[in-house]
Amino acid sequence: MYQKILVPLDGSPTADRGLHEAIKLATGQKTTLYLLHVVNDFVMIVEMSAVVNYQEMLDRSRQFGEDLLSKAKNTAASAGVQAETLLREITNKRIAEVINDEAVQAGCDLIVMGTHGRRGFSRLTLGSEAEVVVRSCPVPVLMVRMETPKT
Repeated sequence: MYQKILVPLDGSPTADRGLHEAIKLATGQKTTLYLLHVVNDFVMIVEMSAVVNYQEMLDRSRQFGEDLLSKAKNTAASAGVQAETLLREITNKRIAEVINDEAVQAGCDLIVMGTHGRRGFSRLTLGSEAEVVVRSCPVPVLMVRMETPKT
């Protein structure tokens, strides 16, 4: 089956669902999960331009990422799945590029990631890192959507 699976995490419920799907795939296999969180300080520069202490905000973002990765690693370990964590920082790069680069560098044979499944105008205005990964990554990608309520 899969030897190395990259799982991008951002703290969202959809990313968490991707993590749980990756754990299912890895359980009982000799698979290592590579848990990735990307700190994008360009977003902070734009959104926090009025904040006096940029370094404090960056430190908080790093800590959030470290905590997120630690929790995800513990979740995988509880299921008997080996995991490594990757915290990356970017300024002038798309998150999708980092995901693609990390998948290739780690020799991953699958990426499992959550997606919001937006369509139409909201997809165009919000952008979709997941869509860029699917379209540009040489590694197979499994997209996991949130469960929709049954009617």
